[in-house]
This record gives sequence, C-alpha cells and structure tokens, in this order.
Amino acid sequence: MKDIIIIGASGFVGTRLTDICKKDFAITNLDKHQSPFFNKITTLGDVRNPADVEKALQEKDAVVLLAAEHRDDVSPTSLYYDVNVQGAKNVLAAMDKTGIKNIIFTSSVAVYGLNKQNPNEKYPADPFNHYGKSKWQAEEALREWYNKNPQEKSLTIIRPTVIFGERNRGNVYNLLKQIASGKFLMVGKGTNYKSMAYVGNIAAFIKYYLQNTQPGYQVFNYIDKPDLNMNELVSQVEKSLDKSIPSTHFPYWLGMLGGYSFDILSKLTGAVGINKKFSVSSVRVKKFCATTQFDATKAHNCGFKAPYTLSQGLHNTLHYEFIEKQKDGITFESE
Repeated sequence: MKDIIIIGASGFVGTRLTDICKKDFAITNLDKHQSPFFNKITTLGDVRNPADVEKALQEKDAVVLLAAEHRDDVSPTSLYYDVNVQGAKNVLAAMDKTGIKNIIFTSSVAVYGLNKQNPNEKYPADPFNHYGKSKWQAEEALREWYNKNPQEKSLTIIRPTVIFGERNRGNVYNLLKQIASGKFLMVGKGTNYKSMAYVGNIAAFIKYYLQNTQPGYQVFNYIDKPDLNMNELVSQVEKSLDKSIPSTHFPYWLGMLGGYSFDILSKLTGAVGINKKFSVSSVRVKKFCATTQFDATKAHNCGFKAPYTLSQGLHNTLHYEFIEKQKDGITFESE
C-alpha cells in the first residue's frame, strides 16, 4: 500500500480525495487547518514553513499538493506567491531531502487567462490575475525540479477549471444559490459558455494517477464535458429543482459599473478598518461574463472514466444544498 501525503486535504477537494482513497492508500494530511472529517490523519502545519513540510514528508511514497491561496480577494496579494510559489518550492526541497520522486500538483486553467479560444495544454500561458500568475510560477518551479533528474521522477500537473460540489461555498455555489432563489440577475446575453468540474470527478482523476504512477512529466486540463452556457445552466437548475426560474438580463456595461462601485466601497470600508468583503466585484463580473472553455481531450482520452456526468454532478449538488439542506453543516471554500 502506497504511503501518500496530501498537502491541503482539509479543504473541499482534499476531503473528497481522502474519502475515496483511504481504503487504497495510507493517507496523511498536512494542513494549516484541522480536517472536519479526518482529524486522526491530519498534522497541522504550514506549507510556508520548510520544517513543517520536511517533517511531514518523512517515509512517504508520493505527494499530492493541493494547498493554495485561491480566492479572488486575497489581501495582501503577496500571499498568492508566498503560499502557491514558495510553498511549492518548500515541498520540492523537502522531497529532495526525503527522497520522494512522485508528485501530483493541482494548478489551474487560470494560467491561460480570460476569453481564450478553447486552449489545450500546449497553449501559451497568459494569466490575468495574481492567482493565475502564481500557479504558473509554481508550475515552472516544478518543471525545473523535474528536469534536473527526469529519469526517476514523476510529475503530474492537473489544471482544473472551476470546481463545484456538495458543501462547497465558492463562486459556483453562489451562482447556483442566486439562480435557485429566483432573484438571479443575468449580466449579458447568457450565451457565454462555462467550463466546470465536479469535485467527485476531479478527485477520481487524481486517484487514477496515484494508482497509475509512472516516471515522466504530464500536464492535463480537467473539465467535465459538454460545457454549458449560462442559459443552459439556468435550465439545469430548473430541471433539478423542478421549479420555474425567471431571469432578467442586464447589459455588460451596467454589470461592470456595479462591480466597480463595489470595488470602491470595499476600499473605503477597508480604509476605515472595517474590511468588509462583498459578493460583487469587477473581477467577478468580468469572470462571470467571460467565455471559459478549455480543451480536455487529453484527460478524457488517457484511460480515465469519469464516475459522474456534469449533469449528475450539478443535480447532486443542487439536491444536497437546496433540498437536503446541508445535513452535516460543514462547508468549504472553493479550491
């Protein structure tokens, strides 16, 4: 049985991954937060602290690096680089000291930037925000580590699109909640497509590569297909919840004006020490209206079979959140 350490397994994706892997691997979790489900296998530590990382990696066979600063309102922005870039470098240094040759790293399609034409894994990087930039820099550090001695090492980089699922409280949940409430305001025509990934599938994809580790370097986009546009997503919510959902369309310029207004309000409250975070911002409006489609042909042609369709993932999430009413009361921010 392989001895696997998941760094950042107390969160949304890590919890699902641990749950489906615990019978097949000896799993350990290193996280700065206690796991609400797997506290017995969790060691508290910070990826920014080399000593924490090196101690946790002793006698392990492989690393899954999930830990990241990912929200789009992180302050100061230097945290993206401290955690996502330097944290990855700390993990690699600890791997060299402990003799670990295998790592799976979750990056992000944010490395491609906005409004790209269905980029595949060979598409040039063009990140537009600090999160995307820091993920790309972390990837570069991983490739540099791999290229020093590629014959014995295994590096798998997975670039998921936005991940959703039960208990998550990220952007997709907020969007689904707005649609389900019947008070949804559609910015734009609703014909922009959104690539999404269900947490059950992304966890299964990571497990697949833990079970099929081989020396070499691989990078995959991960998206559950087919993509839905915003109008189709509203229809899916209607179908799953069996309700009619009215939607009002607002022009893009008006949505951006509202986003900038909330940006200013956020800065003003921060200046007086309140530091209130709002659910609307110019970045979120821009992301909402962008077409985010990515090519996942490589991931779906590698031998992996996704256990859920995108519709099943959405249906499971909608029923859990809005019909079953969060039975365990535990929630996670988006990964």
